[in-house]
Amino acid sequence: MNLAGLLPYVMPIGIGLLVVLLLSLVPDPHRRPLNALGIAGAGGVYFSGGGLDAWELPFGALMLYVAYRGLTSWTFIGIGWLLHTAWDVVHHLKGNPILPFAHDSSLGCAICDPVIALWCLRGGPPLHDLVPGRRAPRQRAVT
Repeated sequence: MNLAGLLPYVMPIGIGLLVVLLLSLVPDPHRRPLNALGIAGAGGVYFSGGGLDAWELPFGALMLYVAYRGLTSWTFIGIGWLLHTAWDVVHHLKGNPILPFAHDSSLGCAICDPVIALWCLRGGPPLHDLVPGRRAPRQRAVT
């Protein structure tokens, strides 16, 4: 088996895990709104490429709605990443990648996004909740 041939499929999973790790370090009151902004931005990444012509606009509007709902719901943020995954697959099959200079960039994005979506669908837990067997630090009562 050629391990180098697996790199385009394994690397996006690693990038997704790195994104989850970094986002899990953001303090709790800011974590979900930051992720909602990420969904809003993800809805417009294909605008300049025009690969799906006018269909890019309603998809961007849908993602903006999902991002708005994501301000108060981790479930909507997870749905947004899954919607973006589907959009990445369509762009990859059409031959219109997210990065014009990287032919398989949409495929990589389609592999990376579900990793982030799974974390979001779990409620976007902080890092200490992601490590098996590790408990959150206990808060000391102030007297």
